[in-house]
Amino acid sequence: MESCNHEGEHRIAAEQAKVLMPSEESIERVCAAFKAISEPSRLKILLALRQGELCVYHILQAAGGTQSGVSHQLRILRDNRIVKARRDGQNIVYSLADEHVASVLELAFEHGNCRF
Repeated sequence: MESCNHEGEHRIAAEQAKVLMPSEESIERVCAAFKAISEPSRLKILLALRQGELCVYHILQAAGGTQSGVSHQLRILRDNRIVKARRDGQNIVYSLADEHVASVLELAFEHGNCRF
């Protein structure tokens, strides 16, 4: 392999990257979360939940789909710790798991609309 003009700088940067590299478990968890977010119907659900807590009925109104489909997608999002649920009487209401999810969504759309 050939050397580049910035050998010293790049070697140091590569060593720092290796030291700071998260664990394989952490990398797998983040990859699974991005995979879950990347499905269009799940992304629509998350965008709806940016407005606040919603029950399945109101998620359907905002994001579309079928009740069984939305429930299935919500389970995937819960399993990946992207949304959380709580019981409110006979209803279960869903919300984003934390402010990090909202931040990731905002950054993703900023990036998607960025012109280099």
